[in-house]
Amino acid sequence: MCGIAGFVGRRAIAPATRLAMLDALRQRGPDGQQMRAWDAVGQLVSDHASAQAALLHARLAIIDPRPIADQPMANEVGDIWLCYNGEVYGWADDAAKLAAQGAVFHSRSDTEFILRGYEAWGIDGLLPRLRGMFAFALLDRRIGKLFLVRDRMGEKPLVYAHRPDGLAFGSTVRAVLPWLPQDARDFDADAIDAYLAHRYIPAPRTIFTAMQRLENGHLLSYDLASGTLEKRCYWRPQASGPSTVDEALSELARAVELRTVADRPLGVFLSGGIDSSCVSSLLAAGGHNELRTFTAAFPGTPFDESADAAEIAATLGLRNQPLPVPADLDDATFTRIVADLDEPFADPSSFPTWLLARETVKQVTVVLGGDGGDEVLAGYKRHTKHRKGAWRGALRLPVQGGASLLPKGWAKIADEAGMGWLDAYSLRFSGLTPAQRRYVRAGRPLPRLHYWRTSDSQESVPTRQMLAVDFANALPEYILRKGDLCTMANGLELRAPLLDHVWLEKLFALPDAQRFTRPAKQLLAQAMPQLAPLQLFQRKKRGFNPPLQTWLRDSLAPRCAGLGLRLAALTDQQLDAARIDALVQRYQAGSEALAEQLLLLLILDESLAQLSGLRGSVV
Repeated sequence: MCGIAGFVGRRAIAPATRLAMLDALRQRGPDGQQMRAWDAVGQLVSDHASAQAALLHARLAIIDPRPIADQPMANEVGDIWLCYNGEVYGWADDAAKLAAQGAVFHSRSDTEFILRGYEAWGIDGLLPRLRGMFAFALLDRRIGKLFLVRDRMGEKPLVYAHRPDGLAFGSTVRAVLPWLPQDARDFDADAIDAYLAHRYIPAPRTIFTAMQRLENGHLLSYDLASGTLEKRCYWRPQASGPSTVDEALSELARAVELRTVADRPLGVFLSGGIDSSCVSSLLAAGGHNELRTFTAAFPGTPFDESADAAEIAATLGLRNQPLPVPADLDDATFTRIVADLDEPFADPSSFPTWLLARETVKQVTVVLGGDGGDEVLAGYKRHTKHRKGAWRGALRLPVQGGASLLPKGWAKIADEAGMGWLDAYSLRFSGLTPAQRRYVRAGRPLPRLHYWRTSDSQESVPTRQMLAVDFANALPEYILRKGDLCTMANGLELRAPLLDHVWLEKLFALPDAQRFTRPAKQLLAQAMPQLAPLQLFQRKKRGFNPPLQTWLRDSLAPRCAGLGLRLAALTDQQLDAARIDALVQRYQAGSEALAEQLLLLLILDESLAQLSGLRGSVV
């Protein structure tokens, strides 16, 4: 697991720029930073010379931590180079076949497997053999191509900037920004509105007009000679063939087992919920009782699951360690977390996730988690609620809501009625409603009601349609982006076995009656029989939420003063100062339902202020 960046093109890039790009990745790779750079004719140059191409890598060493496995990694001839972030699993058999065909492996790393696999099979033969999470750049000077690839689910991030003079890429927008010329660093007004709508910026947008995010399951091919860029989808969620529940769960058990391979200490994130409990159960059943489980504790609050987690761990014979989340959030920590979230991103659970990762990494370097269970088994309340209106399909009324500060009411009803059923699904999980966005824009029309990208798979069944939207949007760009950024900022690798694509292809083949149940996710009960006496499936689902009201009343309260003027300036008057301040005053007068919207605006303020400072830097 690592951070990557790099560029190719005709523009000579100074050494200071390369160092700034690499420095932005340092937290993702605390075990070492390396770079390789080339001149216009493809000759390697020193770290102190300008270069037309470079690959930059910051390493968190998990498999084979020896220097021989450092990156960027090249083949013997030096005409193929790999810069890779992630972990792939279950590749030993394929590596043995390559060795039998004459490939020479110098390390035990999955990095070298990807490199040797590409040499033997090419990019189209390699990708189907990769099981896990990955984002990588592969520079092949034999054919004059740079490939950029993001994994099927989007567990690993990858952003890029394409201009007439070249292409740059990185794990984060802050790693790519130094490469952009000063006059190409504008904020994207639509991206700001997308953030207000969704709490995050859906791919392919980023906060910068000149930068894009590669969608999950997609591949870019850049031609070094012509400068042309091609993008295609290489994987879509689909069934692999007939399957049974037993076959699917057997594959899930294998997915969990594969993710226990590491040369660094390994643990588990355990809440009181079904998904992480299922992963923990499969680990215990596989004989991994030495593993420790870690739980975020919120003492004295209704959303504290530490007692439930302790009970689950004890039942499974696993050790559990509660890690208390502070009742207060000091200003320095808020600033640091917003920086580590890279661009505007307003999932309230990011804060306890980051704090949990900070404490967990003091004891282990790798954790398994339960991310993805709700998205593959329709476990959210929004799925059940929105499915009830599926009868109306594309039917929409010729109405539109106005501008309103209130999160509910006629304006929201009108906006939903004016949208098709599937488009209206965006309102079940939003930041500001369309009416609230019009309000903070001083009543100006919205560019779009939502910014979700079209799903890569075509579905006709309502539940599957919603999950297809989730797979293209909220799963990769909200759930998984949060997990990646919050853990990697602390040098911790997070693995998600419930998103293993081989298990999912078997799951997708099951009848809907077995996959989508009431209560949700009962299919997983067969994988966790030890926990049956605890009746987890009858318990009320709880979110992973921080003490937000306390934070807004206390430590974050000073940030509310002058928020309107600051946001108006940072967004070039896209947001109205008086309207922003009215929202703040409404919350402070007792409208606690606006808490998450206020947090969203406070994060936008801090994030844009940080990025404004960075985009003004000259290196």
